[in-house]
Amino acid sequence: MTYCVGMVLDKGLVLMSDTRTNSGVDNISVFRKMFTWSVPGERIISVMTAGNLATTQAVISLLEERSKAPAERQNSLLDLPTMFQVAVEVGKLLRETIASTQDDNGTRGKGRFTASIILAGQIKGMEPRLFMIYPEGNFIEASFDTPFFQIGETKYGRPIILRGYDRDMSFEDAVKLLMVSFDSTLKANLSVGLPLDLMVIERDTFEPLHQRRIEHTDPYFDAISSSWSEALRSAFHSLPDYSFHHLGDST
Repeated sequence: MTYCVGMVLDKGLVLMSDTRTNSGVDNISVFRKMFTWSVPGERIISVMTAGNLATTQAVISLLEERSKAPAERQNSLLDLPTMFQVAVEVGKLLRETIASTQDDNGTRGKGRFTASIILAGQIKGMEPRLFMIYPEGNFIEASFDTPFFQIGETKYGRPIILRGYDRDMSFEDAVKLLMVSFDSTLKANLSVGLPLDLMVIERDTFEPLHQRRIEHTDPYFDAISSSWSEALRSAFHSLPDYSFHHLGDST
């Protein structure tokens, strides 16, 4: 399993993904799930992947045309004129990759090779855009009503984002919010794990404003985790006490 979040702010885009893949408690590996390409001053495009690892790696390879000699490789995403057309291309490759793999594996492969993708980026002269791409190749775009997308193990971290998100928040607050969301997910599900990959894309810069990997020993993430746990305990104890003899009790 995995957990990835893409968020739209007035100032730009914030992306975070975990790196854990596993096929059982005794077979856990680390694989990058965030991939970024850019043309300085012209565009930046990033994808985050969740689902079957072979499927997502095949899609990334197709995007980068890794089957060709290095001198002949040309990422098609760097030539498309709009982010919408980029989403169409990524959706097409995802759908075709899943269909091809399932065909090769017959009925045994049905449903086993599925994957989903968050696509984010900006092309010069246009707005930053964020898309959720489904295994069928269709997609939806983030809006004022739906300003962030999650893929993978979403349920544990979603309430945190819903309560804390504000479109005009600073990048720093957005990163802090995502760290709390990821910490809550890590605590609840062993299939999501550190390291985490973080990227902040400022509007109209076409390159990462901030990019880093958050390791197991990261002091800021440790501080966020311990402070959030303490804040939750404090908030719980500050709530009104429940009484078995409160007014209105009919027993």
